[in-house]
Amino acid sequence: MSPDELVYLGILAASIPVGFLFRYLSPPVKQGAALLLGLSITIATCHIHTLHSLVTVIGTWIIIKSSWRHAPAVSLSWTFIYLLFFRLVTWFGLPAPTPFANAVQLLLTLKMVSLANEVQSFHIEKKKEVSSFSKSPVIGGLSQEPSLYDILSYSYCYIGVMTGPFFRFQTYADWLKQPSPQDLPSWVPCLQRLKLVPVYGALFLAVNSVFPLAYVRTEEFLDQNYFFRLFYMTAVFFVFRMRFYAAWCGAEAGCISAGLGCYPEKALSKPGGGPTVNYSPDPSAEEKYDFRTIQNIDCYNTDFCVKVRHGMRYWNMTVQWWLHHYIYPNSPFKAYTLRAGWTMFISAYWHGLHAGYYLSFLTIPLCIAAESAMEASVRAKLGPRGQNIFDWVQWFLKMRAYDYMCMGFVLLKASDTINYWMSIYFIMHIIAVCCIIVGRVLKGGKREGRRGDKEEKREGEKTENVREKTGEKND
Repeated sequence: MSPDELVYLGILAASIPVGFLFRYLSPPVKQGAALLLGLSITIATCHIHTLHSLVTVIGTWIIIKSSWRHAPAVSLSWTFIYLLFFRLVTWFGLPAPTPFANAVQLLLTLKMVSLANEVQSFHIEKKKEVSSFSKSPVIGGLSQEPSLYDILSYSYCYIGVMTGPFFRFQTYADWLKQPSPQDLPSWVPCLQRLKLVPVYGALFLAVNSVFPLAYVRTEEFLDQNYFFRLFYMTAVFFVFRMRFYAAWCGAEAGCISAGLGCYPEKALSKPGGGPTVNYSPDPSAEEKYDFRTIQNIDCYNTDFCVKVRHGMRYWNMTVQWWLHHYIYPNSPFKAYTLRAGWTMFISAYWHGLHAGYYLSFLTIPLCIAAESAMEASVRAKLGPRGQNIFDWVQWFLKMRAYDYMCMGFVLLKASDTINYWMSIYFIMHIIAVCCIIVGRVLKGGKREGRRGDKEEKREGEKTENVREKTGEKND
Protein backbone atom coordinates (compact mmCIF):
# COMPACT_ATOMS: atom_id res chain seq x y z
CA MET A 1 0.00 0.00 0.00
CA SER A 2 1.19 3.52 -0.81
CA PRO A 3 1.74 6.18 1.90
CA ASP A 4 -1.41 7.98 0.72
CA GLU A 5 -3.45 4.80 1.11
CA LEU A 6 -2.11 4.31 4.64
CA VAL A 7 -3.07 7.88 5.57
CA TYR A 8 -6.53 7.32 4.08
CA LEU A 9 -6.86 4.10 6.08
CA GLY A 10 -5.78 5.90 9.25
CA ILE A 11 -8.39 8.64 8.78
CA LEU A 12 -11.03 6.01 8.14
CA ALA A 13 -10.10 4.02 11.24
CA ALA A 14 -9.88 7.09 13.51
CA SER A 15 -13.31 8.39 12.44
CA ILE A 16 -15.05 5.36 13.99
CA PRO A 17 -14.14 5.85 17.69
CA VAL A 18 -14.39 9.64 17.28
CA GLY A 19 -17.96 9.21 16.08
CA PHE A 20 -19.08 7.69 19.38
CA LEU A 21 -17.79 10.79 21.21
CA PHE A 22 -19.86 13.10 18.97
CA ARG A 23 -23.05 11.47 20.25
CA TYR A 24 -22.54 13.26 23.57
CA LEU A 25 -22.23 16.78 22.13
CA SER A 26 -24.98 19.39 21.93
CA PRO A 27 -26.05 20.47 18.39
CA PRO A 28 -24.05 23.74 18.27
CA VAL A 29 -20.92 22.11 19.73
CA LYS A 30 -21.35 19.11 17.43
CA GLN A 31 -21.61 21.37 14.38
CA GLY A 32 -18.55 23.42 15.31
CA ALA A 33 -16.43 20.44 16.33
CA ALA A 34 -17.29 18.50 13.17
CA LEU A 35 -16.39 21.53 11.04
CA LEU A 36 -13.12 22.15 12.88
CA LEU A 37 -12.07 18.51 12.69
CA GLY A 38 -13.04 18.16 9.03
CA LEU A 39 -11.31 21.39 8.04
CA SER A 40 -8.18 20.31 9.94
CA ILE A 41 -8.12 16.99 8.08
CA THR A 42 -8.61 18.79 4.77
CA ILE A 43 -5.81 21.30 5.37
CA ALA A 44 -3.45 18.62 6.67
CA THR A 45 -3.92 16.39 3.62
CA CYS A 46 -4.73 18.85 0.84
CA HIS A 47 -2.46 21.75 1.91
CA ILE A 48 -2.75 24.72 -0.48
CA HIS A 49 -5.32 22.82 -2.56
CA THR A 50 -7.84 23.40 0.24
CA LEU A 51 -8.43 26.73 -1.52
CA HIS A 52 -10.04 24.86 -4.45
CA SER A 53 -12.70 23.43 -2.18
CA LEU A 54 -13.30 26.82 -0.55
CA VAL A 55 -13.78 28.45 -3.96
CA THR A 56 -16.31 25.72 -4.87
CA VAL A 57 -18.29 26.16 -1.66
CA ILE A 58 -18.34 29.97 -1.64
CA GLY A 59 -19.17 30.05 -5.35
CA THR A 60 -22.16 27.79 -4.76
CA TRP A 61 -23.32 29.95 -1.84
CA ILE A 62 -23.19 33.05 -4.09
CA ILE A 63 -25.19 31.22 -6.78
CA ILE A 64 -27.86 30.19 -4.27
CA LYS A 65 -28.15 33.70 -2.82
CA SER A 66 -28.30 35.26 -6.29
CA SER A 67 -31.10 33.13 -7.72
CA TRP A 68 -32.55 30.07 -6.03
CA ARG A 69 -34.74 29.41 -9.09
CA HIS A 70 -31.76 28.73 -11.34
CA ALA A 71 -29.43 27.46 -8.61
CA PRO A 72 -29.56 23.74 -9.54
CA ALA A 73 -28.58 24.24 -13.20
CA VAL A 74 -26.06 27.00 -12.49
CA SER A 75 -24.45 25.14 -9.58
CA LEU A 76 -24.11 22.00 -11.72
CA SER A 77 -22.41 24.03 -14.46
CA TRP A 78 -20.24 25.91 -11.96
CA THR A 79 -19.00 22.85 -10.05
CA PHE A 80 -18.36 20.79 -13.19
CA ILE A 81 -16.53 23.62 -14.96
CA TYR A 82 -14.43 24.26 -11.86
CA LEU A 83 -13.76 20.53 -11.67
CA LEU A 84 -12.22 20.80 -15.16
CA PHE A 85 -10.04 23.75 -14.08
CA PHE A 86 -9.06 21.85 -10.92
CA ARG A 87 -7.82 18.93 -13.02
CA LEU A 88 -5.93 21.14 -15.48
CA VAL A 89 -4.27 23.52 -12.99
CA THR A 90 -0.83 22.36 -14.10
CA TRP A 91 -1.53 23.99 -17.48
CA PHE A 92 -1.53 27.31 -15.63
CA GLY A 93 1.73 26.63 -13.83
CA LEU A 94 0.04 25.69 -10.55
CA PRO A 95 0.97 22.59 -8.50
CA ALA A 96 -0.92 19.38 -9.27
CA PRO A 97 -3.66 18.51 -6.73
CA THR A 98 -2.99 15.71 -4.26
CA PRO A 99 -5.15 12.55 -4.31
CA PHE A 100 -6.76 13.77 -1.09
CA ALA A 101 -7.64 17.13 -2.68
CA ASN A 102 -9.18 15.25 -5.59
CA ALA A 103 -11.31 13.13 -3.22
CA VAL A 104 -12.53 16.23 -1.34
CA GLN A 105 -13.33 18.04 -4.59
CA LEU A 106 -15.32 15.12 -5.98
CA LEU A 107 -17.45 14.82 -2.86
CA LEU A 108 -18.01 18.57 -2.67
CA THR A 109 -19.24 18.60 -6.26
CA LEU A 110 -21.99 16.16 -5.30
CA LYS A 111 -22.84 18.06 -2.12
CA MET A 112 -23.06 21.50 -3.73
CA VAL A 113 -25.34 20.36 -6.57
CA SER A 114 -27.57 18.55 -4.10
CA LEU A 115 -27.65 21.57 -1.79
CA ALA A 116 -28.76 23.88 -4.62
CA ASN A 117 -31.62 21.49 -5.43
CA GLU A 118 -32.66 21.28 -1.78
CA VAL A 119 -32.73 25.07 -1.45
CA GLN A 120 -34.81 25.41 -4.61
CA SER A 121 -37.30 22.83 -3.30
CA PHE A 122 -37.47 24.71 0.00
CA HIS A 123 -38.41 28.00 -1.70
CA ILE A 124 -40.93 26.32 -4.02
CA GLU A 125 -42.71 24.68 -1.10
CA LYS A 126 -42.57 27.91 0.89
CA LYS A 127 -44.34 29.75 -1.93
CA LYS A 128 -46.98 27.02 -2.08
CA GLU A 129 -47.59 27.36 1.66
CA VAL A 130 -48.07 31.13 1.33
CA SER A 131 -50.53 30.78 -1.56
CA SER A 132 -52.52 27.93 -0.03
CA PHE A 133 -52.27 29.02 3.64
CA SER A 134 -51.36 25.48 4.63
CA LYS A 135 -48.16 23.63 5.25
CA SER A 136 -47.35 21.08 2.56
CA PRO A 137 -46.26 17.61 3.63
CA VAL A 138 -42.74 17.75 2.24
CA ILE A 139 -40.67 14.64 2.76
CA GLY A 140 -37.14 15.39 3.87
CA GLY A 141 -37.38 19.10 3.04
CA LEU A 142 -35.39 21.94 4.59
CA SER A 143 -37.03 23.97 7.34
CA GLN A 144 -34.99 27.09 6.50
CA GLU A 145 -32.38 28.24 4.00
CA PRO A 146 -28.89 27.39 5.28
CA SER A 147 -26.45 30.18 6.11
CA LEU A 148 -22.86 30.35 4.85
CA TYR A 149 -21.73 28.87 8.18
CA ASP A 150 -24.21 26.00 7.76
CA ILE A 151 -22.96 25.35 4.22
CA LEU A 152 -19.31 25.39 5.33
CA SER A 153 -20.16 23.06 8.22
CA TYR A 154 -21.91 20.64 5.86
CA SER A 155 -19.12 20.81 3.30
CA TYR A 156 -16.29 20.16 5.74
CA CYS A 157 -18.04 17.91 8.24
CA TYR A 158 -15.37 15.40 9.26
CA ILE A 159 -17.69 12.48 8.47
CA GLY A 160 -16.82 11.37 4.97
CA VAL A 161 -15.01 14.61 4.12
CA MET A 162 -12.90 12.61 1.66
CA THR A 163 -14.00 9.03 2.22
CA GLY A 164 -17.72 9.47 1.56
CA PRO A 165 -20.47 8.37 1.49
CA PHE A 166 -22.45 11.25 -0.02
CA PHE A 167 -25.35 12.54 2.07
CA ARG A 168 -27.75 15.44 1.59
CA PHE A 169 -27.74 18.64 3.66
CA GLN A 170 -31.04 17.57 5.23
CA THR A 171 -29.42 14.36 6.46
CA TYR A 172 -26.66 16.46 8.02
CA ALA A 173 -29.20 18.83 9.62
CA ASP A 174 -31.18 15.90 11.03
CA TRP A 175 -27.97 14.54 12.52
CA LEU A 176 -27.32 17.82 14.34
CA LYS A 177 -30.87 17.93 15.73
CA GLN A 178 -31.11 14.33 17.00
CA PRO A 179 -32.84 14.58 20.42
CA SER A 180 -31.19 11.57 22.10
CA PRO A 181 -28.30 10.34 19.94
CA GLN A 182 -26.95 8.14 22.77
CA ASP A 183 -30.13 6.06 22.64
CA LEU A 184 -29.85 5.34 18.91
CA PRO A 185 -28.30 2.06 17.69
CA SER A 186 -24.52 2.22 17.72
CA TRP A 187 -22.21 -0.69 18.53
CA VAL A 188 -24.27 -3.50 17.04
CA PRO A 189 -24.79 -2.02 13.53
CA CYS A 190 -21.24 -0.64 13.53
CA LEU A 191 -19.67 -4.02 14.30
CA GLN A 192 -22.08 -5.66 11.85
CA ARG A 193 -20.73 -3.42 9.11
CA LEU A 194 -17.10 -3.99 10.11
CA LYS A 195 -17.17 -7.75 10.59
CA LEU A 196 -16.09 -8.63 7.06
CA VAL A 197 -13.67 -5.73 6.56
CA PRO A 198 -10.63 -7.81 7.72
CA VAL A 199 -11.64 -10.52 5.24
CA TYR A 200 -11.96 -8.03 2.39
CA GLY A 201 -8.62 -6.46 3.33
CA ALA A 202 -6.81 -9.79 3.52
CA LEU A 203 -8.24 -10.95 0.19
CA PHE A 204 -7.25 -7.63 -1.40
CA LEU A 205 -3.64 -7.92 -0.25
CA ALA A 206 -3.33 -11.62 -1.08
CA VAL A 207 -4.81 -11.59 -4.58
CA ASN A 208 -3.20 -8.27 -5.48
CA SER A 209 0.23 -9.71 -4.69
CA VAL A 210 -0.38 -12.61 -7.08
CA PHE A 211 -2.10 -10.62 -9.84
CA PRO A 212 -0.56 -7.12 -9.85
CA LEU A 213 -2.12 -4.64 -12.25
CA ALA A 214 1.27 -3.44 -13.51
CA TYR A 215 1.89 -6.84 -15.10
CA VAL A 216 -0.86 -6.15 -17.67
CA ARG A 217 1.24 -3.33 -19.16
CA THR A 218 4.26 -5.54 -19.86
CA GLU A 219 5.22 -7.33 -23.07
CA GLU A 220 5.57 -10.55 -21.10
CA PHE A 221 1.85 -10.45 -20.32
CA LEU A 222 0.96 -10.37 -24.00
CA ASP A 223 3.06 -13.51 -24.51
CA GLN A 224 0.86 -15.47 -22.11
CA ASN A 225 -1.85 -17.72 -23.54
CA TYR A 226 -5.27 -16.28 -24.33
CA PHE A 227 -7.15 -17.87 -21.43
CA PHE A 228 -4.65 -16.56 -18.89
CA ARG A 229 -5.05 -13.05 -20.30
CA LEU A 230 -8.82 -13.47 -20.20
CA PHE A 231 -8.79 -14.72 -16.61
CA TYR A 232 -6.55 -11.86 -15.47
CA MET A 233 -9.37 -9.32 -15.71
CA THR A 234 -11.44 -11.45 -13.30
CA ALA A 235 -8.62 -11.35 -10.75
CA VAL A 236 -8.14 -7.59 -11.22
CA PHE A 237 -11.84 -6.89 -10.72
CA PHE A 238 -11.85 -9.09 -7.62
CA VAL A 239 -9.01 -7.03 -6.15
CA PHE A 240 -10.86 -3.85 -7.13
CA ARG A 241 -14.03 -5.01 -5.38
CA MET A 242 -12.29 -6.12 -2.19
CA ARG A 243 -10.52 -2.78 -1.91
CA PHE A 244 -13.73 -0.78 -2.20
CA TYR A 245 -15.76 -3.18 -0.07
CA ALA A 246 -13.29 -2.67 2.79
CA ALA A 247 -13.09 1.11 2.33
CA TRP A 248 -16.83 1.74 1.94
CA CYS A 249 -17.85 -0.55 4.80
CA GLY A 250 -15.32 1.31 6.97
CA ALA A 251 -16.71 4.67 5.85
CA GLU A 252 -20.25 3.53 6.65
CA ALA A 253 -19.09 2.43 10.10
CA GLY A 254 -17.77 5.95 10.70
CA CYS A 255 -21.24 7.34 9.94
CA ILE A 256 -22.94 4.73 12.10
CA SER A 257 -20.73 5.40 15.14
CA ALA A 258 -21.67 9.10 15.00
CA GLY A 259 -25.35 8.34 14.36
CA LEU A 260 -25.43 10.06 10.96
CA GLY A 261 -28.19 8.80 8.68
CA CYS A 262 -30.05 6.98 11.46
CA TYR A 263 -33.80 7.00 10.76
CA PRO A 264 -36.77 4.84 11.80
CA GLU A 265 -37.32 1.89 9.50
CA LYS A 266 -40.81 3.19 8.73
CA ALA A 267 -39.20 6.22 7.02
CA LEU A 268 -38.21 3.84 4.17
CA SER A 269 -34.92 5.64 3.63
CA LYS A 270 -32.96 5.44 0.37
CA PRO A 271 -29.15 5.41 0.19
CA GLY A 272 -28.05 8.99 -0.37
CA GLY A 273 -31.54 10.47 -0.32
CA GLY A 274 -32.83 9.65 3.14
CA PRO A 275 -36.50 9.19 4.14
CA THR A 276 -39.05 8.72 1.37
CA VAL A 277 -42.22 8.92 3.49
CA ASN A 278 -43.29 11.23 6.29
CA TYR A 279 -42.71 9.77 9.72
CA SER A 280 -42.79 10.68 13.39
CA PRO A 281 -41.05 8.74 16.17
CA ASP A 282 -43.48 6.80 18.33
CA PRO A 283 -42.47 7.27 21.98
CA SER A 284 -44.92 4.60 23.12
CA ALA A 285 -43.35 1.85 21.04
CA GLU A 286 -39.93 0.36 20.63
CA GLU A 287 -38.76 2.18 17.51
CA LYS A 288 -36.61 0.29 15.02
CA TYR A 289 -33.89 2.20 13.17
CA ASP A 290 -31.66 1.63 10.18
CA PHE A 291 -28.74 3.33 8.44
CA ARG A 292 -29.84 2.83 4.85
CA THR A 293 -29.40 6.55 4.16
CA ILE A 294 -25.60 6.22 4.32
CA GLN A 295 -25.35 2.70 2.87
CA ASN A 296 -22.92 2.93 -0.03
CA ILE A 297 -22.37 -0.69 -0.94
CA ASP A 298 -24.43 -3.87 -0.97
CA CYS A 299 -21.64 -6.42 -1.26
CA TYR A 300 -23.84 -9.47 -1.68
CA ASN A 301 -26.08 -8.08 -4.39
CA THR A 302 -23.16 -6.46 -6.20
CA ASP A 303 -21.71 -9.92 -6.69
CA PHE A 304 -24.88 -11.95 -7.14
CA CYS A 305 -27.48 -9.75 -8.83
CA VAL A 306 -28.24 -10.97 -12.34
CA LYS A 307 -28.14 -7.86 -14.52
CA VAL A 308 -25.61 -5.18 -15.42
CA ARG A 309 -28.14 -2.43 -14.65
CA HIS A 310 -28.79 -3.94 -11.23
CA GLY A 311 -25.07 -4.12 -10.53
CA MET A 312 -24.91 -0.32 -10.78
CA ARG A 313 -27.79 -0.04 -8.31
CA TYR A 314 -25.85 -1.81 -5.56
CA TRP A 315 -22.43 -0.23 -6.19
CA ASN A 316 -21.54 3.23 -4.81
CA MET A 317 -25.21 3.53 -3.95
CA THR A 318 -25.27 7.10 -2.65
CA VAL A 319 -23.61 8.41 -5.82
CA GLN A 320 -26.01 6.33 -7.91
CA TRP A 321 -28.87 8.08 -6.10
CA TRP A 322 -27.31 11.45 -6.94
CA LEU A 323 -26.95 10.51 -10.62
CA HIS A 324 -30.50 9.15 -10.76
CA HIS A 325 -32.04 12.30 -9.27
CA TYR A 326 -29.92 15.11 -10.68
CA ILE A 327 -28.48 13.83 -13.98
CA TYR A 328 -30.69 11.08 -15.45
CA PRO A 329 -33.99 13.08 -15.36
CA ASN A 330 -32.32 16.05 -17.10
CA SER A 331 -30.81 14.01 -19.92
CA PRO A 332 -31.32 15.53 -23.41
CA PHE A 333 -32.41 12.08 -24.67
CA LYS A 334 -35.66 10.16 -24.24
CA ALA A 335 -34.64 6.58 -25.06
CA TYR A 336 -33.60 4.62 -21.97
CA THR A 337 -30.30 3.40 -23.44
CA LEU A 338 -29.30 6.90 -24.58
CA ARG A 339 -30.27 8.42 -21.22
CA ALA A 340 -28.21 5.73 -19.51
CA GLY A 341 -25.33 6.57 -21.84
CA TRP A 342 -25.60 10.28 -20.99
CA THR A 343 -25.63 9.48 -17.28
CA MET A 344 -22.59 7.23 -17.65
CA PHE A 345 -20.78 9.97 -19.57
CA ILE A 346 -21.41 12.45 -16.75
CA SER A 347 -20.30 9.82 -14.23
CA ALA A 348 -17.09 9.27 -16.20
CA TYR A 349 -16.43 13.02 -16.28
CA TRP A 350 -17.03 13.25 -12.54
CA HIS A 351 -14.48 10.47 -11.95
CA GLY A 352 -11.81 12.14 -14.08
CA LEU A 353 -10.44 12.93 -17.53
CA HIS A 354 -8.68 9.61 -18.14
CA ALA A 355 -9.88 7.93 -21.32
CA GLY A 356 -10.24 4.60 -19.52
CA TYR A 357 -13.18 5.96 -17.52
CA TYR A 358 -15.07 6.88 -20.68
CA LEU A 359 -14.25 3.61 -22.46
CA SER A 360 -15.55 1.68 -19.46
CA PHE A 361 -18.63 3.71 -18.56
CA LEU A 362 -19.79 4.06 -22.15
CA THR A 363 -19.64 0.29 -22.57
CA ILE A 364 -22.39 -0.05 -19.95
CA PRO A 365 -25.24 1.18 -22.25
CA LEU A 366 -24.13 -1.36 -24.87
CA CYS A 367 -24.36 -4.13 -22.26
CA ILE A 368 -27.77 -2.88 -21.11
CA ALA A 369 -29.02 -2.86 -24.71
CA ALA A 370 -27.77 -6.44 -25.12
CA GLU A 371 -29.56 -7.49 -21.92
CA SER A 372 -32.81 -5.89 -23.02
CA ALA A 373 -32.65 -7.49 -26.46
CA MET A 374 -32.05 -10.99 -25.10
CA GLU A 375 -34.63 -10.68 -22.32
CA ALA A 376 -37.31 -9.55 -24.76
CA SER A 377 -36.52 -12.08 -27.48
CA VAL A 378 -35.35 -15.14 -25.51
CA ARG A 379 -36.11 -15.06 -21.78
CA ALA A 380 -39.71 -13.90 -22.23
CA LYS A 381 -40.42 -17.01 -24.34
CA LEU A 382 -38.92 -19.54 -21.91
CA GLY A 383 -40.58 -21.54 -19.17
CA PRO A 384 -39.61 -21.28 -15.48
CA ARG A 385 -36.72 -23.77 -15.77
CA GLY A 386 -35.46 -22.13 -18.94
CA GLN A 387 -35.62 -18.69 -17.37
CA ASN A 388 -33.63 -19.97 -14.38
CA ILE A 389 -30.89 -21.26 -16.68
CA PHE A 390 -31.02 -18.02 -18.67
CA ASP A 391 -30.55 -16.02 -15.44
CA TRP A 392 -27.45 -18.03 -14.45
CA VAL A 393 -25.91 -17.47 -17.88
CA GLN A 394 -26.80 -13.78 -17.71
CA TRP A 395 -25.22 -13.51 -14.23
CA PHE A 396 -21.99 -15.08 -15.52
CA LEU A 397 -21.87 -12.68 -18.47
CA LYS A 398 -22.69 -9.72 -16.18
CA MET A 399 -19.68 -10.50 -14.01
CA ARG A 400 -17.44 -10.87 -17.07
CA ALA A 401 -18.76 -7.57 -18.42
CA TYR A 402 -17.79 -5.82 -15.19
CA ASP A 403 -14.40 -7.57 -15.22
CA TYR A 404 -13.91 -6.25 -18.73
CA MET A 405 -15.00 -2.69 -17.96
CA CYS A 406 -12.95 -2.59 -14.77
CA MET A 407 -9.76 -2.85 -16.83
CA GLY A 408 -10.42 0.57 -18.36
CA PHE A 409 -11.21 1.98 -14.94
CA VAL A 410 -7.89 0.87 -13.44
CA LEU A 411 -5.57 1.10 -16.46
CA LEU A 412 -6.81 4.66 -17.14
CA LYS A 413 -4.90 5.31 -20.36
CA ALA A 414 -6.68 4.70 -23.66
CA SER A 415 -3.65 2.87 -25.08
CA ASP A 416 -3.36 0.50 -22.10
CA THR A 417 -7.09 -0.20 -22.05
CA ILE A 418 -7.38 -0.83 -25.79
CA ASN A 419 -4.21 -2.94 -25.80
CA TYR A 420 -5.67 -5.18 -23.11
CA TRP A 421 -9.08 -5.42 -24.76
CA MET A 422 -7.33 -6.16 -28.07
CA SER A 423 -5.34 -8.94 -26.39
CA ILE A 424 -8.62 -10.70 -25.59
CA TYR A 425 -10.12 -9.72 -28.97
CA PHE A 426 -12.70 -7.27 -27.56
CA ILE A 427 -14.66 -10.30 -26.46
CA MET A 428 -17.32 -8.55 -24.36
CA HIS A 429 -18.01 -5.95 -27.03
CA ILE A 430 -18.45 -8.73 -29.56
CA ILE A 431 -20.75 -10.73 -27.26
CA ALA A 432 -22.87 -7.64 -26.57
CA VAL A 433 -23.23 -6.79 -30.27
CA CYS A 434 -24.06 -10.43 -31.09
CA CYS A 435 -26.77 -10.44 -28.41
CA ILE A 436 -28.33 -7.30 -29.88
CA ILE A 437 -28.28 -8.78 -33.37
CA VAL A 438 -29.73 -12.10 -32.19
CA GLY A 439 -32.44 -10.22 -30.31
CA ARG A 440 -33.39 -8.30 -33.45
CA VAL A 441 -33.33 -11.42 -35.59
CA LEU A 442 -35.60 -13.21 -33.12
CA LYS A 443 -37.94 -10.21 -33.38
CA GLY A 444 -37.32 -8.68 -29.98
CA GLY A 445 -38.00 -5.44 -31.86
CA LYS A 446 -37.64 -1.83 -30.87
CA ARG A 447 -41.13 -1.54 -29.42
CA GLU A 448 -40.75 -4.72 -27.40
CA GLY A 449 -37.39 -3.57 -26.13
CA ARG A 450 -38.91 -0.34 -24.85
CA ARG A 451 -41.67 -2.29 -23.17
CA GLY A 452 -38.98 -4.41 -21.55
CA ASP A 453 -37.34 -1.27 -20.20
CA LYS A 454 -40.60 -0.16 -18.59
CA GLU A 455 -41.19 -3.61 -17.12
CA GLU A 456 -37.61 -3.61 -15.83
CA LYS A 457 -38.19 -0.29 -14.10
CA ARG A 458 -41.40 -1.54 -12.47
CA GLU A 459 -39.64 -4.73 -11.41
CA GLY A 460 -36.79 -2.76 -9.85
CA GLU A 461 -39.17 -0.48 -7.94
CA LYS A 462 -41.17 -3.46 -6.71
CA THR A 463 -38.03 -5.27 -5.52
CA GLU A 464 -36.75 -2.15 -3.75
CA ASN A 465 -40.09 -1.62 -1.99
CA VAL A 466 -40.15 -5.22 -0.79
CA ARG A 467 -36.60 -4.91 0.57
CA GLU A 468 -37.45 -1.69 2.40
CA LYS A 469 -40.67 -3.01 3.94
CA THR A 470 -39.17 -6.29 5.11
CA GLY A 471 -35.92 -4.71 6.31
CA GLU A 472 -33.99 -7.29 4.27
CA LYS A 473 -30.23 -7.39 5.03
CA ASN A 474 -27.98 -8.55 2.25
CA ASP A 475 -24.53 -8.33 3.82
